[in-house]
Amino acid sequence: MRLALLTDLHANREAVEACLAHAEGQRVDQYAFTGDFVGYGADPAWVVQTVMDYVGRGAVAVQGNHDYSVTRPVRPQMHAEAREVIEWTRSQLDSDQMGFLAELPLTRKHGNAFFVHASAWEPIRWEYVTGVEEAERSLKASRSRIVFSGHVHAPALYRRADDGRMGSHVPQAGRRIALQPQHQYLVLPGAVGQPRDQNNAACYAVFDDEDRSITYFRVPYDHGAAARKVIAAGLPIVFAMRLVEGI
Repeated sequence: MRLALLTDLHANREAVEACLAHAEGQRVDQYAFTGDFVGYGADPAWVVQTVMDYVGRGAVAVQGNHDYSVTRPVRPQMHAEAREVIEWTRSQLDSDQMGFLAELPLTRKHGNAFFVHASAWEPIRWEYVTGVEEAERSLKASRSRIVFSGHVHAPALYRRADDGRMGSHVPQAGRRIALQPQHQYLVLPGAVGQPRDQNNAACYAVFDDEDRSITYFRVPYDHGAAARKVIAAGLPIVFAMRLVEGI
């Protein structure tokens, strides 16, 4: 089975459409969405409905911190721009879409695979996995051979060898990476809707469980149109600039 891995869609219709179209060309059999379907972008209703439709056809989906926040009282420590987007997003979603986000699980396990938005170690803490220490903590907590997550908005791959040694790898777009069966892996596909690695092309990955490989992709999309829609919606301009600059 070939599994498309999409995370941090962030209400960016243009990026999501581009990645889904690209995935169809990769002979993908199924999809997994690891959270943050709302926040920052101008099309939360369309993105949430799209994920709902894919879940209805068997896709995996877990809850991200933005999905969690939009269905609960706003935390006082949240900065003003984030609160503004959350409150606006609530006004854009219907009751079915809000219910879908609220009921999403924090984690899903399927066979040897574990799906989580942030870290498998206390998922509700929304820890950023930015190095081998956090990656090892997530892998140990999952007890699964492979963990798929997101949250950091940049593509990365971590490995925990059978002797416990940790390693990391910066994946190259379009290059197949073979995964060894005796090791554990943490796969971060990068963000579909808001990349933050100085590259404004959308990110996603495809896992092939038959030949045990992972391939990361960068998909150019009309980020200018997405940015203009953010501004037209009256959302903070910084979220539009991020799409253009990839930061």
